[in-house]
Formats: sequence, structure tokens, C-alpha cells
Amino acid sequence: MRGVMLVWIALTHLPTAASTWVNQPFGFVGAAEGFIFLSALFTGRIYFRILERDGYPAMTRKLWTRTLRLYGYHVLLLAFAFLVAVPIASHGDRPGLHNLLDFYFMAGARQAVTEAIMLIYRPPLLDILPMYIIFLLLTSIPIPLARSIGWKPILWTSFSFWLLAQFGFRGAEHTFMMRYIPTRIPLNEMGSFDLWAWQFLWFVGVWLGVRWAQENLAIEAWARRAVVPAVVISVFCFIMRRKLAHGLELGALQFLFDKWHLGLIRMLDFAAVAALLILSQPITKTAATRPLVLLGQSSLQVFCAHLLFCFAGLTLLGNASMLNGWRQFALLSITLTGMLITAKIFSKSEAKSEGQGRTRISTRSIASLPVGSEPEGADLAGRDLIRRTNLCRTVLSSDRKTEERDQVRPIDSRTAPPICPPG
Repeated sequence: MRGVMLVWIALTHLPTAASTWVNQPFGFVGAAEGFIFLSALFTGRIYFRILERDGYPAMTRKLWTRTLRLYGYHVLLLAFAFLVAVPIASHGDRPGLHNLLDFYFMAGARQAVTEAIMLIYRPPLLDILPMYIIFLLLTSIPIPLARSIGWKPILWTSFSFWLLAQFGFRGAEHTFMMRYIPTRIPLNEMGSFDLWAWQFLWFVGVWLGVRWAQENLAIEAWARRAVVPAVVISVFCFIMRRKLAHGLELGALQFLFDKWHLGLIRMLDFAAVAALLILSQPITKTAATRPLVLLGQSSLQVFCAHLLFCFAGLTLLGNASMLNGWRQFALLSITLTGMLITAKIFSKSEAKSEGQGRTRISTRSIASLPVGSEPEGADLAGRDLIRRTNLCRTVLSSDRKTEERDQVRPIDSRTAPPICPPG
């Protein structure tokens, strides 16, 4: 699914005709919701297991190491934007690229670079990764806290901030903070996503990831119970999306469908589509092709690579509103190929350093396990090796017991079977 989300995000961001077809095709659900939710889901599962196995200090250390790694990639993207894209955009014949970095030209290099490094200035296209970094940094608090107070207070607090965000909490917070912080950055230059709203989706994902790690996630049973309302909500949102595309005005109800504040209808639509996807796993599993799996395994690097191709597309765009003809097909082909090459490169490097992100199973570690057990994190090949090893150990153990029993029991030469030579 992460591979699908990455392709979906790339097709949405590239300035081609494909973006009009893949931008929220199922209603009011986009790739951003799926990307953030899946990241939170795996974060909760992985780091809760680390907490249970190695303790809080180890979990925090690994979580912050991951956060610093993400931050390092973001700094590299900022360096590319300011050192490569800015000189190209400054010529004035590429308004798409110039508008992407307009605060840099308005405030100057010093303020823009400083506030971008501090994650205050978050240009378009470069605002998802900072949100991910901030949420990842905060995750070290609720996972251990839930062990003492439970998840209900945490989720209700998160929901309260989401609810406040629907009524302008972000704007009020920005006005208040600008009185005490020596900066004058417009709210729209601090990223399109309202973090006060999107944090709710993140923490719900972390909570479900923790339950998954605890093997206490009856997600299929929930999906079966919700199938009827899920179908109704999905169909309603699909129809409404088509009507909005043909000029329907929402008026005062616009905030319910808003993407950046994660409006109520979007949340319901996301839950409905998720339930239907869970129930259609026998079909969706067929999409788990090797290229998509590779993209998902190196999701961070692939995401960063696709942004470079987006900058290239905006450079080729010039004064046009969208690429057309052979140029859009060339950009799409090169982008998808580049994403796949990036995934292959980094999957190989991770295989050398981390065993492709899985627990490496050695014969010595298997020999130290109790019969019938499996080490945490074993992949399919590792589990097969463990099962075969356990079977051999069981047979050997049975043979030893038989030998010991024969040694203890006296042998009657009259009834003993003849000893046959080998072969």
C-alpha cells in the first residue's frame, strides 16, 4: 500500500494531465491521508515492540535517530530548492517554480533559510516531510504514557485539538505566537497542512499500530460491521466530488470537506474507504507486485526523489499551466523509472546494513531458541528456516530419548533383532 501511495502522490504532484485524473478520484480522500496514516500505523507497531523488548531509552533513541534521519533528508531537499531551484526561478520566465518559493524572494535568503531549517517556513511540496518529522518526534510521548493512563485520554486530547482546528485554532495560534516570536512569516507560508488537525489522524494510526503489535486489532471484524455505512458514505462522497468538479458551491459547509484542516467529511470518507479496502484484500493483494513492494520498502528515499522530479517538471513548465504532448509522457516515464531505481539502490544498501529491514536469522540464534518459538521480526524465509530447524530438533530429541531408553533397558539376545550391515 505504501508503494501505491507513493505512485499516487507522484502522479498528483507532477504538472501533467494525469494529476487531474488521480487527484482524489474516490471522493474526498487523497494520497496524503494514506501516506500519513500508514506511516503512523507502522510507527506505532515498530516502536511499541522496541519499547516492550528493549525499554523506553532504546525506543526513544531509535525514534529520535529516525527523526534526525528524516530531518537530514529534508535539509538536503531545502538545499536543492535554495541552491538550484531559486536561481532558475529568479529569471522570471517560470512562474510555477517562482510561486513555489515566493516567500524566499519576498523575505530574503537569510530569513527564508533560517526559518526553513527551523521547520517554520514550509514551502509547498516541502511541507509533508516536516509534518511527518514533528509527529514522529512527538510519538515518543504517547506510546509509553499510554501504559500508565491508557489511550483514551490521549485520543480524546488529540480529538479536542482536531475539533478546535475546525474552527480556526491555527489562525488564532499564529496570531498569538507572532506577538512573541521575532518573525513575520505569513500563515500560508507555514505549510498547507494544519498540524493541529492532522495530528489526530497520526495518533489514531499510532494507536492502531500499537494494538496491531499487541495482536489486539480485530480490524476485519470492524470492517465487516461497518460495511453498509462505509458503502453509503463512499458513494455519497464520490457523487459530491463529481458535483463539485462541475461547479457546485458548498458555501458555509466548505469546512466539512476541507483537505488542509482535515474536515469531518474527509475523515469519514477516509474511514469508509479504508473499511472497503480491508474487506477487498483478496483483490488488492494482487497489486502487491515487486516494483510496488520495493517502492514501499524505501518509501522515505523514494518520496524525496519524486520531489526532485516535481521541481524538474515545474522548470519544464515555463509559462504554461500544464505540460502536454511528449513532454508529459517523458516526465512521467522518467519520474517513475527514477523512483524505482532509487528504491532498488536503497533497498540494496539497507539489505547490507540492516538485512533489508528485517531481523536477520542465524543458525546460532535459532539453536538458542526453545522448540516451537520464533524470534520477533522474522521474515517468511526466516520462519520457514525456523520451522524446519525445529522439526529437525524434535526428531533428534526423539531419537536421543529412544537411544537413552534402549541403553537403560536390558537386551535379550534371544529376542533381539539381527544387526544388519549398512547398505
